[in-house]
Amino acid sequence: MRKYLFGTGLVSAVMGGVTLLRSLRSEETFTWRTALAWLSWGITLALAIGSVVDTRRASRGKLIATDSPVDDNRTDLLKKRIRR
Repeated sequence: MRKYLFGTGLVSAVMGGVTLLRSLRSEETFTWRTALAWLSWGITLALAIGSVVDTRRASRGKLIATDSPVDDNRTDLLKKRIRR
């Protein structure tokens, strides 16, 4: 489970969130750029979580979407699972 939680996508999304939270502490006003930064962070976090879910599903032999970046490695992930 830790290989999913400590993946680079999730770690970078969390660190980006920490940076945004620090910017809220400053005395700058909330502008449209800040709103876009939060929106971008939310999308990044959703994509990172989706990638983790797809990787886990593919390694267990379940169906995943064909547009997933994990779709190319689906058979390799299943072979690793079967070897265990």
